[in-house]
Amino acid sequence: MPIIVQKYGGTSVGTVERIQAVADRVVRAREDGNDVVVVVSAMGHTTDELLAMASEIAVAPDPRELDMLLTAGERIAMSLLGIAINARGCRAASYTGSQAGIMTDTQHGSARIVEIRPKRIFEALEGGSVVVLAGFQGLSLSQYEITTLGRGGSDLTAVAMASAIGAGVCEIYTDVTGVYTTDPRIEPRARKLDVVSYDEMLELAAAGANVLQSRSVEYARRTGVRLHVRSSFEDEVGTWIQEAEEPMEGVLISGVALDTDEAKVTLERVPDRPGVAATVFKAIADDAISIDMIVQNVSHAGATDLSFTAPRADLPRVHGVMERLVKEIGADSYTIDDDIAKLSLVGAGMKNHPGVAADMFDSLAGEGINIEMISTSPIRISCVIRAADGERAVRVVHGRFSLDESGSSPEIPTG
Repeated sequence: MPIIVQKYGGTSVGTVERIQAVADRVVRAREDGNDVVVVVSAMGHTTDELLAMASEIAVAPDPRELDMLLTAGERIAMSLLGIAINARGCRAASYTGSQAGIMTDTQHGSARIVEIRPKRIFEALEGGSVVVLAGFQGLSLSQYEITTLGRGGSDLTAVAMASAIGAGVCEIYTDVTGVYTTDPRIEPRARKLDVVSYDEMLELAAAGANVLQSRSVEYARRTGVRLHVRSSFEDEVGTWIQEAEEPMEGVLISGVALDTDEAKVTLERVPDRPGVAATVFKAIADDAISIDMIVQNVSHAGATDLSFTAPRADLPRVHGVMERLVKEIGADSYTIDDDIAKLSLVGAGMKNHPGVAADMFDSLAGEGINIEMISTSPIRISCVIRAADGERAVRVVHGRFSLDESGSSPEIPTG
């Protein structure tokens, strides 16, 4: 039988009633003649609640113990869903990440998958069971410690398992009906997209679109897993994410994303000499801190300011690294500004059309919105602005590029 992987987010399994609804959908997929593997996130805000309790006990909880704690949420959700599926007369078997053979490196909190050993998954499917997996977690290959895959890691669990078992499609069920041109909660006129390329979705995810974890999109692109983002509350077709086709003439932009979870870090009066930047960013990397935009000002009197953006969640570690670096490289000081937002415009068509950046910046200038940092790729333009201007900036740029206007859509693939 064909294999499909379904992943359900925290809102989709947030209550017993919603778990019952997910069980009904899973059983229907099984009755339609599919082998089904289901990946679940923790119920509702369970992960945040567990993290908050740990933070009340310790400012910086031990990473190993924190991973042991946070994986409990997914284990609860998988067990309840397994019980619900079994209660409907359809056999189900639930497994943790380690039981499912998801092997990772040793980085607690943001481990990377290094190998999948799906023997038990195949055995359960061959025995006629629906497989229910706890997302977000694995087992370190060298130390056999429980690890977690970072925020949104259940997406990565689903994509990696879909690749390992040769699933025809990986369905990502969430509380929205697909991928939109921007967050509909910010711009109600946002339009659902029928098809998005891996590259565009990767840029949108990295820019703050909270539909898919960026690492999961990269894994799907690398292994060719087709994704279908759709609502767990409705049966309509969602958004397909797959290999890019030739863009239609005139289609420039796929979407606008806003990321309010980053901060701007500035090292002030850094000595302008070879090797300093390498020292700075190696120290940041050694602490497993991911950074995004980087700007170095013009040197004056042998010194320059060096700015970059980093996740707010990593700021406690950023402080520690910056304090060491100021002394090590002889900088004057450092500042952290967490009152910013990153606005990004994404579209595969923009690389062949000059003037997109000018239009974006002009629309922001017309609203009196100041730009503090800029970075680009062939299909993305990002800028740092004040957090208070974020939602207004989304609406302005979305309107400037007429993203709420219906256009002809690519044919939706089947299978």
